[in-house]
Amino acid sequence: MELTVKYQEEINQFLSEILRTEKENILNSAQWVTEQIKQDKIFYVFGPGGHSNLASQEIFYRAGGLMHANAILDEGTLLSNGALRSSAMERMPGYGRMVINDNHLDEGDLLIIINAYGINSAAIGAALEAKERGVRTIGICSVQHAEHTPVDHPARHPSKYNLFELTDLTIDSKVKEGDAVIQIEGLEQKVGAISTFVNAFIMNAICMEATQMLVRDNLQPPIWKSSNIPGGDEWNQKYIHKFKGIIKKL
Repeated sequence: MELTVKYQEEINQFLSEILRTEKENILNSAQWVTEQIKQDKIFYVFGPGGHSNLASQEIFYRAGGLMHANAILDEGTLLSNGALRSSAMERMPGYGRMVINDNHLDEGDLLIIINAYGINSAAIGAALEAKERGVRTIGICSVQHAEHTPVDHPARHPSKYNLFELTDLTIDSKVKEGDAVIQIEGLEQKVGAISTFVNAFIMNAICMEATQMLVRDNLQPPIWKSSNIPGGDEWNQKYIHKFKGIIKKL
């Protein structure tokens, strides 16, 4: 289990570094989420990319999560529709713009874009479209990974922008080039990807801090309860009618 112990240590180091350097950005992001919920508005979360989608799913319809969270689960980049297809779609110029347009985001909305590497066309297109529409944006991505990726890499948007250059606020996930962090002697490629852990940590941090801000302001935001415990279905049912039809994938 030496590798597993090392993996745990790596995860802890990443999370500690994020807490040390990104605290202000996480709190500011939470404040923006708080402002949306105070207006009784949903906030959008888009993870354009095979595994970046997991971060948007992490806080959507999730026990202990804010009911105002609206995950944009576009079928194009979901791995369930084909892994190679997902990669091709996230590299398609114009695709991110189409998704934002299809979800009718507009001025006054809040969009969180999660992309582990911060370069892919779908993420950049989504950020550009949101910017033009007056949507406030938060990016969760690795600044280092984006800066170290060649400008002619085929995954890049034609504009060559990095996600952190476009979003109004960025939380640096610290993911290193290649994502995987564990080297096995005698094997060229590293194993043990890190991005899913850090993205989930950041998203939960934003939502928890926003919830606490709301409670401190004497507001009780609706929170999902697990439907697998007694009373869970009844609890959730009190609120579902409020969000059904507003949240596309509910």
